[in-house]
Amino acid sequence: MENGFLGIVLHAHLPFVRHPEHPSFFEENWLFEAMTECYIPLLEMLDRLENDRVGYRLTLSLSPPLLSMLCDELLQSRYLQHLHKLIELAEKETVRTRREPELNKLARLYRRFYRHTLNFYQNRCRGDLLGAFGMHQAHGKLELITTAATHGFLPLLSVSETAVRNQIHVGIDTFRRHFGFAPKGFWLPECGYYPGLETFLKEAGITYFFVDSHSLLNASQPPVNGVYAPLACENGVAAFARDPESSEQVWSSQQGYPGDFDYREYYRDIGFDLDLDDIGPYLVDGQLRANTGIKYYRITGENRPKQPYDPRAARAKAELHAQDFIQKRRRQIDVLAKRMDRPPLIVAPYDAELFGHWWFEGPHWLEQVLRIAGENGIRTVSCADDLQRFPFLQEATPSASTWGEHGYSSYWINETNDWIYPYLHQAGRQLEAFVAELKDISVSPLQERAFNQAVRSLLLAQSSDWPFIMKSGTTVDYAVKRITDHLARFNYLYDSLRKGKIDERYLSALEIMDNIFPDIDFRNYCV
Repeated sequence: MENGFLGIVLHAHLPFVRHPEHPSFFEENWLFEAMTECYIPLLEMLDRLENDRVGYRLTLSLSPPLLSMLCDELLQSRYLQHLHKLIELAEKETVRTRREPELNKLARLYRRFYRHTLNFYQNRCRGDLLGAFGMHQAHGKLELITTAATHGFLPLLSVSETAVRNQIHVGIDTFRRHFGFAPKGFWLPECGYYPGLETFLKEAGITYFFVDSHSLLNASQPPVNGVYAPLACENGVAAFARDPESSEQVWSSQQGYPGDFDYREYYRDIGFDLDLDDIGPYLVDGQLRANTGIKYYRITGENRPKQPYDPRAARAKAELHAQDFIQKRRRQIDVLAKRMDRPPLIVAPYDAELFGHWWFEGPHWLEQVLRIAGENGIRTVSCADDLQRFPFLQEATPSASTWGEHGYSSYWINETNDWIYPYLHQAGRQLEAFVAELKDISVSPLQERAFNQAVRSLLLAQSSDWPFIMKSGTTVDYAVKRITDHLARFNYLYDSLRKGKIDERYLSALEIMDNIFPDIDFRNYCV
């Protein structure tokens, strides 16, 4: 029997951003950047591991908004336009930097990178990233799971059981529609847990979920094995906790690997460095400066002039860091195994977008970790694998928690965003009461469409991304507009249904703009 196991979990999520009413839209680039720098590199990594017959297991959570955007024809076509513009920009950079050898070498690297990405997307994936991920799931190496419908922060929606249940069930239904099966695991948005939440997960057929470390350490009964074995809630659903040591090695801004001076500097981009006359044609409106993805410098170090990026040195450092990570997991497992009644499981969950987008070398690091883990006596597993091997768990209820700042809900409810919740809760109550009234009453096809769109509007307003952005202070105006727009659309539809006067043209426009969850049925809202 192995001394211990490593469970790496990536959570891939972006808010639903789709604006057919505009020819292009700044925030749509969030998806395009993640596709180019994260999702496609991860798929290429999985292909290489498959081709080399590496024995590994990896868990990937794909959120319903991300699933919906990745298969949306409008966004797919805009992504191709985005890639072609990047290739054109990289071509121009090879000319502009021709008298700067170090930068010119990097410009040619980006040109190859974007051409390769276009080829992979069109020819290997045929524009279908979900199908490519599903293939690796079918081969038994990747375990796909999902999260709540619009990544709603469930602890702050818990004033309504209906709201929580709907977020969970619509999320799982969306995953099933895309992949043809229901997931065993569930990523709680922001790892936000409160006692009793497992009831709704059990109803939806979920067998396990993830929490932060202190959720298990502060459980109703002290965990015999700390965070290195799951706890079973009273209804049998298992809670797995994040390992703080492996988390700090990757996440910590001071001690984490991504901050190494040899890695690419994320915040230095030609979108901000070049004259507006040169870079303007590649910005959304020609004026608003933004990241292009072409970055010529390495982190270098504090208070030092930025040095040119050296891809070979960065890859070599990623390989050293992968060896360091596995060696530390090996030592950690050896120590834990001596005092535990079962082999320890190190659960290492991360945002998927860290790998490639924020940490350019992240996919290479992850690939090396998966390649060398077995050589060092560590088997990588999914949490479903662990439950099959060790089905008898200590029973206890985790404590309320998140993986956000300070470990609880303060990032999602504070002076910057607390105003949204009375409106969300009021809309939820109105919809629930109205649907209950119609339990045994038939509605017209037009009314049915309006009810379904009202549910979509409410779900989109409940996204945890908007209060998060309000607190972080990034694109605050956009986040506020998204909340207020979705609530306004909900209120319009609700009033129209109450009055029996529905403007079909306006309803059709809303259906085009917010086309997420095409199979939603408002009658299930109160089930």
